[in-house]
Amino acid sequence: MPSMERLPALEPSVAVLIPCFNESATIGDVVRSWRGALPVARIYVFDNNSTDGSARLAAEAGAVVRAEVRQGKGNVVRRMFADVEADLYVLVDGDGTYDAAAAPALISTLVEGEYDMVTAARKPVDPDSYRPGHRFGNRALTAIVAQVFGKQITDLLSGYRALSRRFVKSFPALSSGFEIETELSVHALELGIPFCEVETRYFARPGGSRSKLSALRDGWRILLTIVKLVKGERPLAFFGTIALLAAIPALLIGVQLWLTFAETGLVPRFPSAILATGLMLTAFLSLVCGLVLDTVTRGRQEMKRLAYLSLRSFEAAKQRV
Repeated sequence: MPSMERLPALEPSVAVLIPCFNESATIGDVVRSWRGALPVARIYVFDNNSTDGSARLAAEAGAVVRAEVRQGKGNVVRRMFADVEADLYVLVDGDGTYDAAAAPALISTLVEGEYDMVTAARKPVDPDSYRPGHRFGNRALTAIVAQVFGKQITDLLSGYRALSRRFVKSFPALSSGFEIETELSVHALELGIPFCEVETRYFARPGGSRSKLSALRDGWRILLTIVKLVKGERPLAFFGTIALLAAIPALLIGVQLWLTFAETGLVPRFPSAILATGLMLTAFLSLVCGLVLDTVTRGRQEMKRLAYLSLRSFEAAKQRV
């Protein structure tokens, strides 16, 4: 049996995952940039029904091109995470706004810090890099998630991340659109998965490239996703808030009715009594729902945590070599 000193070091396989929908103006340069930054990585472009020749341009630039017919970035990410095998992953958009030169630093931080996710926190290099509407929406949504799930995130919607295999293969990926970044961050927060952020440059879109993100439409969808995640991951707090909102007016109305009844022996405002009773029943049922769902949620979190722990980390794999 060879000694430990003679065993070869385990080099991680790296996959760069690029979702793509009508990015013909940038996709070729993006693929070439990441091939230059990470020469040993395999570059995968998953085309999402592009009609402008993006898939052909990506293939000509040297990427492995695959297709996902279900429209939406979340659907593409779900397919990429399921189909691509590697030790480490870099997830990045195909719009040319992220800094390929930062990829080695992200991967180095991921491996040396033994993290499972490293998010590139965007630092705009010029005023046109980050539209005011997008900047405000990102800050507002980030603040909401930080308040509910933890204060470890400064750039919730960054599309540039380095990920470990066990994170990728245990991530449920339920979102279908641009909400996927929110789901990635909340998943890490909820399971206590080690992650961090690294500040990177963020560029304006090149000429001829158009953003697919609508500040209002997609911002609303992301906000709804956060509400759903709060309901799913914090059911006691969610339904407890509803219970409180129903109980307060019920008590205010009920106290007045009881005082009148104590003085006169009559209930002169019968509709108010019905309203107070209905509101208190609503509060009681909401609280019971929260308690029951909180138990269910804890069970789901335990199962997700076990699925995550069932996969060896890259550091553990190295130690077995």
